[in-house]
Amino acid sequence: MAERTFVSEVGKLHLGEGDTFQGEGILAVTKALLQSGVAYVGGYQGAPISHLMDVLHDAHPILEELGVHFENNASEAAAAAMLSASVNYPLRGAVAWKSTVGTNVASDALANLASGGVTGGTLIIVGEDYGDGSSIMQERTHAFAMKSQVWLLDPRPNLPSIVEAVEHGFELSEASNTPVMLELRIRACHVHGRFQTRDNRPPRFSIDEAIANPVRDTSRIVLPPASFAHEHEKVNARWPAAVEYIREHGLNEFFPGERSDIGLIMQGGLYNTVLRSLERLGLADTYGNSLIPLYVMNVTYPLVDDELEAFCADKRAVLMIEEGQPNYLEQAVASILRSADIQARLHGKDVLPKAGEYSGQVMLAGLLAFMGKAAPDLLAGADAPAAMASPTATPELPPRPPGFCTGCPERPIFTALKLVERELGQHHVSCDIGCHLFSILPPFNIGNTTMGYGLGASAASAFHGSQGRRAISVMGDGGFWHNGLTSGVANAVFNNEDSVLLIVDNFYSAATGGQDIPSSRAENPIRHTNIPIEQAVKGVGVKWLRVVDDTYDVQRMKDILSEALTTEETGPKVIIAQSECMLNLQRREKPKVRQALAEGKRTVRVRFGVDSDTCTGDHSCIRISGCPSLSIRDNPDPLREDPIAQVDNTCVGCGLCGEAAHAAVLCPSFYRARVISHPNRRDRLFERIRQGVISRLQAWREKRLAQLPPSTFTPLTGDQHA
Repeated sequence: MAERTFVSEVGKLHLGEGDTFQGEGILAVTKALLQSGVAYVGGYQGAPISHLMDVLHDAHPILEELGVHFENNASEAAAAAMLSASVNYPLRGAVAWKSTVGTNVASDALANLASGGVTGGTLIIVGEDYGDGSSIMQERTHAFAMKSQVWLLDPRPNLPSIVEAVEHGFELSEASNTPVMLELRIRACHVHGRFQTRDNRPPRFSIDEAIANPVRDTSRIVLPPASFAHEHEKVNARWPAAVEYIREHGLNEFFPGERSDIGLIMQGGLYNTVLRSLERLGLADTYGNSLIPLYVMNVTYPLVDDELEAFCADKRAVLMIEEGQPNYLEQAVASILRSADIQARLHGKDVLPKAGEYSGQVMLAGLLAFMGKAAPDLLAGADAPAAMASPTATPELPPRPPGFCTGCPERPIFTALKLVERELGQHHVSCDIGCHLFSILPPFNIGNTTMGYGLGASAASAFHGSQGRRAISVMGDGGFWHNGLTSGVANAVFNNEDSVLLIVDNFYSAATGGQDIPSSRAENPIRHTNIPIEQAVKGVGVKWLRVVDDTYDVQRMKDILSEALTTEETGPKVIIAQSECMLNLQRREKPKVRQALAEGKRTVRVRFGVDSDTCTGDHSCIRISGCPSLSIRDNPDPLREDPIAQVDNTCVGCGLCGEAAHAAVLCPSFYRARVISHPNRRDRLFERIRQGVISRLQAWREKRLAQLPPSTFTPLTGDQHA
């Protein structure tokens, strides 16, 4: 169950010649694939292209109608390997994944694909996740494109440009027999707009035709001596063919300006930010007409030397706007200009930050610095301080680290581990990619390293020979199926590692948006699910295995962790902790509750609260839970100053706070309440009985208090104090 369904939107994929498509960038990419006659599509989910996989899944009937095969690949490496179908056959294929982490996983297959070359057009759609809001290491796709000589497209972030990039990507690939990467930044994936559609095209050459007519060409296989010939073919044939196609079809764009003595060169994906900054400086209008000439690189690799030479020939100074480090493009442009003896002064990272995302304010500051050096007269009428002022100035907010969602089933796992540490001391904990990585932050502060998706167990393998405490590793169900079964579990069995592996099974690839994986419990109409993780673990030889089918049972979770860390049995010990992702559970249940309420049906919701008379204000419950719904408020008792804990209205009734208080032997201040809407007769009867009992007990209490003798308390005098 993905976090968003596109069932209603995929109808737009039926639009034909001359129709107008209006929608999101990801949907436009899907429509462009169908217009290009793609034969097969695959990939692996990950922001910002997770929605592309979701769209393709929801559009399965349309794909079947056109004869397009869609594959939810097990990993990015599997997706890249699938592109081998285009090596010997004129099949157009496309895959998608999150970059750069996905590209790293796929690098072996991609390097082989780029070496041997392709016959059919192949397009690798990478969701570029570079910048301050990224959740991954800061690297750029550009480096891989240069390393393997894969052509890289970075189109302007508007729907017509993105659609053209997809269509030209296939043609460029076929013209140069080279795989092509299409880099889509986060804003491009989610930008909204419109474009004129064309008819969807069935593949010109189908998978069935390829199977019926097998082709074998050993010169395409990366083995000596062919592998040595591939390098010469790349440089002497494929590269020139790519440059000629880019030049002939005008993939890069020139935008003229009145001030011809200076110019701006930019990656296509930065075009919108540059234009908006120029507009704020009074150097462009809202329609994209710039006073300064622009050269937009919709293809950032390879570069077209004569286009750059022509643009810079009459310029005194140009600014290379390139996001990220190293400055590959700036170095390449400098080499091209100097080799052609063009003396235009080249600016770049001297006025723009060497690293980091080029947001609107960063771009504005960089353009101001460039203008101040190259054309200060253009700033004479501009109000630079006013332009630099943020248009939506807001007070600075306190930093808030990311954390588990309210009711997340992974939170009680680390609550239990925190309690185990109180008894057994701290252990080395190797983390993994996924929601569980939030455990490294407060309030848990658990975790030492993370090396990659599904590599949690492998990252702890160096510690298995220690005679001290056992190392602990954490792995999610998505990481388990992606890479962890072989590189983690089977590796631990093979090496007889005396370690503890905790597999978090929340039924989905939750961190990427809730997509189904092999162990998902839901019935998927086009995929085989309900494959138990425990069977796979036993299948590779694990002997010590425990399954916790309710992670919210903190005491049981704590006991099993303690057992795994103290048992005398050697070899890998695997704990599978199972509970459904709360976000997906709420996505499924909340609409049902809303519908029942609208229809006047009885509904019961569980809520938890804190008894203010019992709470001591110690806040240990917060330190071992960290639930966003658990916070503090002023103490209603005027004789006590410490604030007390409270459960706010975002509570989803998971019960962790009460379970944690019980397992940690904390104060019994938590209570469980059932909120009943549209109660039936039975509910009303029980409510009257309860109220009657409570009223009688209160009356009895007041009567007993009235029978007590008057107070005989006598204040102490000063002499008595002495």
